[in-house]
Amino acid sequence: MTEHEHRHGNDGGDHPGNHGTAAQLWDERYRRRPRVWSGRPNPQLIAEASELPPGTALDLGCGEGADAIWLAGRGWAVTALDVSAVALERAAAHAQEAGQGANIEWVRQDLAGWVPDQPFDLVTAQFLHSTQMPWQQALQLAAAAVRTGGTLLVVGHHPDSLPPWGTHNTPEKYFTAEDLARELQIEGPEWRLDVLDSRHRSAVGPDGEAASLTDAVLRATRLAAR
Repeated sequence: MTEHEHRHGNDGGDHPGNHGTAAQLWDERYRRRPRVWSGRPNPQLIAEASELPPGTALDLGCGEGADAIWLAGRGWAVTALDVSAVALERAAAHAQEAGQGANIEWVRQDLAGWVPDQPFDLVTAQFLHSTQMPWQQALQLAAAAVRTGGTLLVVGHHPDSLPPWGTHNTPEKYFTAEDLARELQIEGPEWRLDVLDSRHRSAVGPDGEAASLTDAVLRATRLAAR
């Protein structure tokens, strides 16, 4: 596997009263393999965050931790959130192996019942696709967590190019970059839209399935609080 597209439902997906169901679902999925994802950071994160000055970062749906570890290695103080205790345990172990354990706070949380309690310099949501929770709801939370002067980075599967290994391949669970900008109201005077793009790439899934995919990519800078 060449990519670690870990966010299919890792936001918790279910309604607040069903938190245990979501956690159990993802814990079971992770227990099936000693490692589900590649251990490499997502390519659009590297492309869009490499030149950002480090500060505080929030990684939503962190999975086994590759993005958070990459950010920490570049000087970011990272809060990494996921619904799966199994994924977080692995992520913490990988961070220790990489010498970044002290730079990342691992948080087990279902986004369906979460409100950010502090703003961040960078909020990244990579492939945060839920089975039940509307993507608009999860990603509005992401946007709300960006501090003034900070960066929002959202990457997801384009609805016209769905991965064959996904657990829910209904187009309404996915979005274009234009959908993101519209639904998250990424516009002046609160926001400056820096990147709005569809990017094609080759990828390999958890069982070795090759696919040609299109990523929807949005990067924006918060200019003022709403």
